[in-house]
Amino acid sequence: MVTSNIRHLRKNAGYTQAQLADKLDIKRSLVGAYEEGRAEPKLTTLVNIARLFDITLDDFVTKDLSDPSTKLEPASASNGGKLRVLAITVDENQRENIELVPYKASAGYLNGYADSEFIEELPRFKLPMLGTGGTYRAFEISGDSMLPIASGTVIVGRFVEDWASIKDGTPCVIVSQKEGVVFKRIYNKIKDASVLRLHSDNPIYSPYEIGVEDVIEIWEAKSYISSSFPIADLSLDKLSSIVLDLQKEVQKLKKVD
Repeated sequence: MVTSNIRHLRKNAGYTQAQLADKLDIKRSLVGAYEEGRAEPKLTTLVNIARLFDITLDDFVTKDLSDPSTKLEPASASNGGKLRVLAITVDENQRENIELVPYKASAGYLNGYADSEFIEELPRFKLPMLGTGGTYRAFEISGDSMLPIASGTVIVGRFVEDWASIKDGTPCVIVSQKEGVVFKRIYNKIKDASVLRLHSDNPIYSPYEIGVEDVIEIWEAKSYISSSFPIADLSLDKLSSIVLDLQKEVQKLKKVD
């Protein structure tokens, strides 16, 4: 798809190969090699092409853009116009690592999220059960707003490129200039008001809204690592409720007999 899509986008915009090369700051010969399938663009080049033509990376690499029936949503409509290179690290087999952002490094992450040198200094690990689809990052959270997930828990999230696709109630790590790194459930109001409504699982914390223009990254929570095990609620009221429910079930079974 990439080979034909580059050619389609260039011609549709009326660019020569040399003009497109100038806009991407690469050699003209590389554009020709991409269009003929003799070379594969680097990630940075793919992102720059997508940014230039205001399309998402997912559409760019998975859809046939020359097909008139293909429906595209501008990247600027889905993520506040923020299409950029995601700094990552890879192992000796060129497989992506999971970088850990400790709580103490959260403030620095706001400035270093796109700095490859900063990302390379972070601890890194693997979680085979997550598979190979997507880019993952881990964040140590602080506070009790998402109980029973305890303070100090590490949330492993998958990078979300299209923010408009996030379903209501999805737990995510949100990185923003005003709030820093927070772990909340998202209620998506992007299409209606260009905001995200953030909810805590702890009811003592009130929901609040954040504008998409303030958001830097969103990572959908896929797993968590904690040294604290959730404490079961075995209060007298809870036990009484369980007994009452069991009694009701027994009565229903007797009526059926």
